[in-house]
Order: sequence, then C-alpha cells, then structure tokens
Amino acid sequence: MNIRDFEYLVALAEHKHFRKAAESCFVSQPTLSGQIKKLEEEVGLTLLERTSRKVLFTDAGLQLVEQAKRILTEVKLFSELANQQGKDMSGPLHLGFIPTVGPYVLPWIVPTLKERFPDLNLYLHEAQTHQLVKMLEEGKIDCMILASVDETSAFIEIPVYDEPMVLAVPTDHKWADEGTIDMSRLSGESVLMLGDGHCLRDQALGFCFAAGAKDDDHFKATSLETLRNMVAAGSGITLMPYLSVPKEKVRDGVCYLPAKDPVPHRQIVLAYRPGSPLRSRYEDLAKEIEKKMAEVIC
Repeated sequence: MNIRDFEYLVALAEHKHFRKAAESCFVSQPTLSGQIKKLEEEVGLTLLERTSRKVLFTDAGLQLVEQAKRILTEVKLFSELANQQGKDMSGPLHLGFIPTVGPYVLPWIVPTLKERFPDLNLYLHEAQTHQLVKMLEEGKIDCMILASVDETSAFIEIPVYDEPMVLAVPTDHKWADEGTIDMSRLSGESVLMLGDGHCLRDQALGFCFAAGAKDDDHFKATSLETLRNMVAAGSGITLMPYLSVPKEKVRDGVCYLPAKDPVPHRQIVLAYRPGSPLRSRYEDLAKEIEKKMAEVIC
C-alpha cells in the first residue's frame, strides 16, 4: 500500500461514487477501483459493500478511512516541514476562499502576490465556509481567506481587511436620491438575502435585525450577482460587500448607498491550522494582502 491508495480511499468515502472519486484524484475509474480492491486484499478486509446503485463502507472500512485521513494529514505536515527547510515563499500553496470574497478580491491580490513571490505556485479553491473548514482540517488546502465566524475559531486567524457593506436599492426606490442611509431607516423593511450556507447572510442579517428589518423569505439568492439582479428588477433591497460594488453610485438599474450608524461590515481574515510549521509563510502572505487591500478600501 502507498499514500496514493489512502487518497483513493478517502476520495471514495467523500464522493460515494467510483467515477466521481476517480475524477477528483485525476485517474481513471478502473485504476481507482483496482487499487481499492488491491488494498482490500493487502489488509485482508472487505472495506466496501458494492451495489449497482451506490458505494457503502463496512464498519472496518469506515475505521480505515478515518485512519487514512490522519495519515494524509501527517504527510501534509511532513511536506510543510520539508518546505520550511527551503525557500519560505516557494513551491505550491493551496488557498481557499468563499464565493462572496474570491471573485472580488482575487483580481487585486493575485497579481500582487505573483509579483512579490514569483516562486510561489498558487492553487485556488472556491467553496462555502463549512466546506473550506473541512478542507483545511484535512490538509486539502493550506490556508483560506474568508469572513471570521464561529466555525473558524479553531484556526489561527490573521485579519487582512475590514469590509463595509453597502445598501443596494432599485434606481426608482424612494431612497435612490439620498447620499447615505442610517441603518435605523431599515426598520420595518424586508431585505433580500443570500441562501443558507453563505456566512455573509448571517452577518448582513445581524445588522438588519438590529435595525429592525426582516428577511424576505420569498427569495434566497445563490450568489451576489443573482442578488444584484433581483434588486435591479425591483424585487427589493439588500446589503452588498464593498468590493462587489462598482465605483459609480448607479449602474445597471441599481443604486448603491453607504450605510451608517452603525456602518455594517465584516472582518476578512487569512486562517491556517494551529501548529503549522509554515506560519511565517502565511504571515508574509497576510501582510501583503493587508497592504494591498488598504489601498483598495479607503
């Protein structure tokens, strides 16, 4: 058996499907299936209940999956220790980010990081917070950029920027001609929001509820762009992160208004596993991101 076999086993446990597991490991389905069968023969145990519809793991199989995850985490740690002996900012770095951050911050920071650290090979992974947390725990990514929430408290967090939220209203809305909006004026209003699973939803709702507004339960957006289009269509108002908002006050049927008293905002951090030997690498990365975003958000 080898490390690759453990990767196949864990992938199969996650996907419960041979083809999808093989695709995630970048091998053919026969290759993955054959290696799993070979692993069963080596350990002398039946790890899977093979049916025509789905993959089920035996109790012994599930125990070995958990052990394989621990082994892969230790291998990741070994790799990090080895990398630490060479140039700090070289080689691969797997960076995770949430959908409400990545598309709006990456165009600013990726060119900067490539220029500042030319020997660093960035691999980017987009997923929701709970998925990134699991990926970081299992060593599938090295660090992640996301909003600080309770789910990330187990990791080391380095603040990289504080992002205000801006009120978005249709251009024919009663507030469209105003310069700024006090949050207290949202009292009694219904606000469009992202669906469950997006941490921005909970953060924005916190400010809206405090102001006396309520969640519009007739619609839940899957992305910020869908949310923006719903506002443009006159379906309601919402809060959007500063980086997702154009410089113009009005664009494509949406009017963007700074909110105040209080200014709604979220803290964006770079998070990594406690005890990682590459702490200095992540701190250098966070420092460059913080520096660049201070220029962008002013």
